[in-house]
Amino acid sequence: MFQQILDPILGSLVLSAICAALPLILLFVLLGVFRVKAHKAALASLLLSVVLAVVGWQMPVGQALSATAAGIFYGLFPILWILVNALWIYKLTVATPWFEVLGRTIRSISNDLRILAILIAFCFGALLESLAGFGAPVAISAAMLMAAGMKPLKSAMVSLLANTAPVAFGAMAAPIIALNGVTGLPIQDLASMAGRQTPFIAVIVPLILVFIVDGKRGIKQTWPVAVVAGLVFGLAQFVTANYFAVELTDVVAAVATVAAVLIMLRFWQPSESMGLNDDVELSGAENLVSTTVGAAVPESAMRSTPTTALKSARRSADSPDLTDNTRPEPRQVWKAVAPYLIIMGIFSIAQIPAVKAWLGVVGSVTFPWPGLDVVDAAGNPVPATTFKLDHIKATGTLLLFSGLITMALYKVSFRQGLKIYGDTLVQLRWTIVTVTAVLALSFVMNLSGQTASLGAWLATAGVFFAVISPLIGWIGVALTGSDTSSNALFGQLQVTAANATGLSPVLMAAANSSAGVLGKMLSLQNLAVAAAAVGLVGAESLLFRKLVGWSLGLLVLITILIVLQSTPVLGWMVP
Repeated sequence: MFQQILDPILGSLVLSAICAALPLILLFVLLGVFRVKAHKAALASLLLSVVLAVVGWQMPVGQALSATAAGIFYGLFPILWILVNALWIYKLTVATPWFEVLGRTIRSISNDLRILAILIAFCFGALLESLAGFGAPVAISAAMLMAAGMKPLKSAMVSLLANTAPVAFGAMAAPIIALNGVTGLPIQDLASMAGRQTPFIAVIVPLILVFIVDGKRGIKQTWPVAVVAGLVFGLAQFVTANYFAVELTDVVAAVATVAAVLIMLRFWQPSESMGLNDDVELSGAENLVSTTVGAAVPESAMRSTPTTALKSARRSADSPDLTDNTRPEPRQVWKAVAPYLIIMGIFSIAQIPAVKAWLGVVGSVTFPWPGLDVVDAAGNPVPATTFKLDHIKATGTLLLFSGLITMALYKVSFRQGLKIYGDTLVQLRWTIVTVTAVLALSFVMNLSGQTASLGAWLATAGVFFAVISPLIGWIGVALTGSDTSSNALFGQLQVTAANATGLSPVLMAAANSSAGVLGKMLSLQNLAVAAAAVGLVGAESLLFRKLVGWSLGLLVLITILIVLQSTPVLGWMVP
């Protein structure tokens, strides 16, 4: 048995916390400063974490390696199992004429890329987040934006940033449910508190999206629809989380926002429309061509000038004619959107109480991970030593079923479907390395006690902890790529620190989730998902640099809100 030590470095909690933070610092510095490829940065950070676990935290070598293996397996299943199958469904549609029909359908709603960013990335992405989560919304919405004609890098950025406001209630409120499980606090209190924080982010996000797409002109010309989308989404989140079913928060918010935007477009249109010819790729994108996997950009394009290469890539087989905006016939529209309706249908069926209960019995197995016997500093077993494997009920499995139904509907042969699946795996080969390495890093830090040391030091901040609490959640999601995982990792820490400092446990626990979502756009998993989805594998570092300012800026705003909620100024908002 291995018992974690909170202050293993010279008996000092401060030194131990600094050393525990080194793998995270190395990861962000390699990505953001030295522009190292994501998989190399993740492997380097993992190696450092393992060395620290064995040498600093005195974890037995065998258990350190077993923790690494557990993280790798979790990265493969369920995380990559979701990504591979989500991207496979997209590539199935690309292999048929229905992808072009989908693009025409989207463009027929509006030929303005700024409005499409709100409808697809913000609204439809939120609906996908409510059902699936774990990277699927980013992959699918980025692909749909490209189908509509948006440039690859911009599609990835928009999809990543849009995947913030709905995350706290994503995957049928899995983050809030996890927070309830590790803290024991009433789930309705946690949902209500998060529902009084995330709407403030939701109001701002659509405005940022149109700015990314079209700069100051985008804000000037489309702010009315952006404000309406943000206000409706935020209000629907607040009402549903506080007064109805927490599991349906994002479903209600997404559907209400789509309806509001479509109704508004009947009576209002921007003074000018931003079409395909007006879309200019972000600076620095040309540098990606030399690092993009050949499969994503044709060789003929690679031999061209950088700008021409990007244009050629967009006109390849994966990108049909983007100038046709004629509305397809209703029957064609239904068939073009069928894969996404199938996904929503299958996930909705899986949430029916009777079906969900049945899947919980036959579709899941829990077992102790081999080679791990870890207790925390207080002598309590660490939950991460027990592994829960959802096979039939897993999000990735449900996506696989959706893909098989899509194959049958589109009359794609089994051989062709299998070949497309193989091509998907090849395209994601470096993404697979990145994701498994990051999850292994997370497991090693958690099981060795590095996370506990870092958290214990942060909890010594007293009432100033109200400022640090959102940062902890942000770090957790940036590291794990999951608000659910971050809540499981740091939820109890937040409650313990809140009780020790006289702050509201419900407020601090909810802060971990609400502020944590702003780290998701910087997590290596999501960066890798977005880069792969738009055919720019290797662009993770560039995406990180483009988004880090937005992530930190929004973190500051929600931190101010949470600090005010911890004082009499806005303390009335705490349940």
